[in-house]
Amino acid sequence: MRGRMIDLAGVKNHVLLCNGDSCMIRGGEELTQALRDEIALAGAQRSIHTTRTRCNGHCADGCVAIVYPAGVWYGRMTPEDGRALVRRLKAGEHLDSMAFHRM
Repeated sequence: MRGRMIDLAGVKNHVLLCNGDSCMIRGGEELTQALRDEIALAGAQRSIHTTRTRCNGHCADGCVAIVYPAGVWYGRMTPEDGRALVRRLKAGEHLDSMAFHRM
């Protein structure tokens, strides 16, 4: 295997953060950084993992974050929403007000 191995054994939520062009224009970088900062502040690095993606195909809903394994898609996310999402995920909940699709 190439690269380093990451221990994901304790991960409960995997957050995919769209960093496609439309989301980036709408603050995707700020959302990504706010969410990651909140994860660190909450001490949730072992339970919430993030991955930057390219376009998820829902440009009109940008900024988009997708949380697995629940399969919840969040749209029009701001940095403040990202921080709230982390707090909810840490509590075992979701940010229902921002969800636009569930698998």
